[in-house]
Amino acid sequence: MLSSPRFSVRQRTSRVCTAIAAALLVFGVSQSSGHEVAKEIFEAAEILIKSLDDEQRTVLVRPFDHELRTDWQFIPMERKGLSFAKLKPHQRLLALSLLQTPLSHRGFSQSLQIMTLEQVLHELEKQNPNRDAEKYHLFFFGEPSITKTWGWRIEGHHLSLSFTLVDGQTVVSTPAFLGTSPAEVREGSQTGMRVLAEEEDLARQLVKNLSSDQKKIAVTNETAPPDVINGPGRSASPLSPAGISAKNLTEPQQQMLRGLIRLYIDKLRPELAERDWEKIEAAGFEKIHFAWSGQLMPGKPHYYCLQGPTFIIEYDNTQNNANHVHTVWRDFMNDFGADLLKQHYESAPHQELIK
Repeated sequence: MLSSPRFSVRQRTSRVCTAIAAALLVFGVSQSSGHEVAKEIFEAAEILIKSLDDEQRTVLVRPFDHELRTDWQFIPMERKGLSFAKLKPHQRLLALSLLQTPLSHRGFSQSLQIMTLEQVLHELEKQNPNRDAEKYHLFFFGEPSITKTWGWRIEGHHLSLSFTLVDGQTVVSTPAFLGTSPAEVREGSQTGMRVLAEEEDLARQLVKNLSSDQKKIAVTNETAPPDVINGPGRSASPLSPAGISAKNLTEPQQQMLRGLIRLYIDKLRPELAERDWEKIEAAGFEKIHFAWSGQLMPGKPHYYCLQGPTFIIEYDNTQNNANHVHTVWRDFMNDFGADLLKQHYESAPHQELIK
C-alpha cells in the first residue's frame, strides 16, 4: 500500500481537503506574461524539491527523456511517481501550489474535486481501500529550470495533466485528461455534485439546437463509443466522420461551439489559455468540427468530439449506466511539446536539451 497505515482513508482525505482549502486561500492567479507563468512554475517546483529528502527526490525526478514522460494513464493503478501519501503535510501544500500555478481557478477546482471523488467511491464501494484521495502522483522529467527544457505531470485515477516547459520558457499543457466517476453523485454527503456538468450540458444544448439537416451531419452514430479514442498509448489523430463544421453553423450555434471549446481551454490560466485559443483561431475557426454519438436524453450513453486542424477534444459518458465521464484534450503536433522540441533539436545539440 502506498498510503500510511497510521491513518484511515477518511483521515487521509481530510488532510488532503485541509491542504486544498489552504491552497485555494493562499495562491491566487496572477496576470503575468506567458514566460512569467513558466518562471512561477519553476519557482513552485524548486520550493517543493527543496522540501524533499533524498529518497523523495529520487522517486520524483527522472531524466527528461525517460520513457515515463509520455507514458500517461488515468486508470487506478500502482504508479512510479511520488505519491501524496508519501508527502508530509507542508509538502502537500507545496505540491498543490505547483498544481495551481498553470491552472485557472476552475481548472484547479475541478482537478481537486476529481481527487475527492475517490472518497465518494470509497463510500459507495463499501469502504474499498483501493479508493484513496492520496493515490495521486507527481513526476518530474529533468531538473526544473528557467533556461533548459523539463516537464512534470500529476496523475492518478481520472486525472493526468502533463506540462512541458521548452527552454524553461514556453509551457505546453497537453495531453490533458480529466474524468469523473460518478459523473453525478446520487447518494451520500456529496449528492448532486457534478464536476464536469457544463462540459455535458453545453454540448447537449448545442446538438439540440441544430436543425434536422444539421443533425444528419453532426450526429455520426446512434451508439456512443465505449471510451475516448485519443487516450493513452496512441498519438493524437483526427477522427472520421468529423461531424458538422463551424462554417455550417448559425452565429448563435457558433457561439455555443466557442463556449464549449473554451470550457476546456480555460482550465488553464488566462495567459496560457489565450495563447492556445489564438493558435486555434489562426488555424481557422470555420474548420472546427463538432460530432455527437449516442442518445440526446440526459442519463443515456453519449459522446462528442471537437476537432480542428491543430487539436482534438473528446468527451465520453457511457460507463456505469452513463454516469462515468472521460474527457481528453490533445494537440496533433505538440503533445508533450513535440513540435517545439523538434525545433529545438534542429537548432541545439541533443545533449544540451537533456542536461
